[in-house]
Amino acid sequence: MAGMSAAAVFAMTSSSSSLKMASRNPLSAFRPRNPFRYNPLSLRGHNPRRWSPVRGTLLEDNEMKVKVDNSFRSKSIVFDKDGKENGDGDSLSSSPSASESWTIKVEQSINIFLTDTVIKILNALYHDRDYARFFVLETIARVPYFSFMSVLHMYESFGWWRRADYLKVHFAESWNEMHHLLVMEELGGNEWWFDRFLAQHIAVFYYFMTVFMYIISPRMAYHLMECVEHHAYTTYDKFLKDQGDELKRLPAPEVAVKYYTGDDLYLFDEFQTSRPPESRRPKIENLYDVFVNIREDEAEHCKTMKICQTHGNLRSPHSYGSEDEPECIPAEADCEGIVDCIRKSVNSPQKQGKR
Repeated sequence: MAGMSAAAVFAMTSSSSSLKMASRNPLSAFRPRNPFRYNPLSLRGHNPRRWSPVRGTLLEDNEMKVKVDNSFRSKSIVFDKDGKENGDGDSLSSSPSASESWTIKVEQSINIFLTDTVIKILNALYHDRDYARFFVLETIARVPYFSFMSVLHMYESFGWWRRADYLKVHFAESWNEMHHLLVMEELGGNEWWFDRFLAQHIAVFYYFMTVFMYIISPRMAYHLMECVEHHAYTTYDKFLKDQGDELKRLPAPEVAVKYYTGDDLYLFDEFQTSRPPESRRPKIENLYDVFVNIREDEAEHCKTMKICQTHGNLRSPHSYGSEDEPECIPAEADCEGIVDCIRKSVNSPQKQGKR
């Protein structure tokens, strides 16, 4: 998410047929009057609401304590049948060296600058068009998970290492973000040609940027996505507080009902790495419930992105409790990403012994 330029959007008045449809659709009363309506995956209208800017920042220790912080499991933790932790987990990270701490600080500073810059641009373009803003955000938000999987597939093709759990979790995350996007499309967030053009072109640029970043430093790529997901959480949380009463009077889109209450929720459980499978079963009675669950999804993504910044700690929620590790999966590499491999090569005991 970087390098967006502001553009002007010209809205045209809708035809008389659009006004007739508004009387039949409870969501269409808020539909923008624009002839460029385009919705290939859903058919419902658009509900623009008043929006207040939300500034993206680095997660602090006192923010989102219940939702985001202090909720990660290392790969040695196992859940029992009641969903409780069984056994003592390894520490997620050891104390970083001075050079590593400096590197982490630089990476996070760059990520925060990129995130805040993009947020300011979005605030200027979409300060009073909520669903269009959400459509742009969700189009972009799922791109890094494709990037992660692309690089992991490349590593596997080269025979460097295999990350089955990483591939499973990242695919489940992209599947979840795709359904967020489908909800925004059904609410009419993609009706304007400009919004589609902006979101799709940013997504292409963001894909290659994230691929490059993930190859150089997965930790930096995961932290950037943590910033993005944290912003998404606060965005939806603010929207619920401002528009909650009105959202409770509107029906839930069908795509959201099917995703959150369907029979097959394996992938829904898979991306929530901080909780055991089947521990979260949402209820969807109105549009307010939909946005509550989207907000909770973003918190779960944020947790996963934070734990991914510690090498080798991510495991599929469905892998906890397995008695045997798959024999066909070779051991993980000692390092990941070019920066990490170079650092460990320079600081290895063999190198230090020759000095």
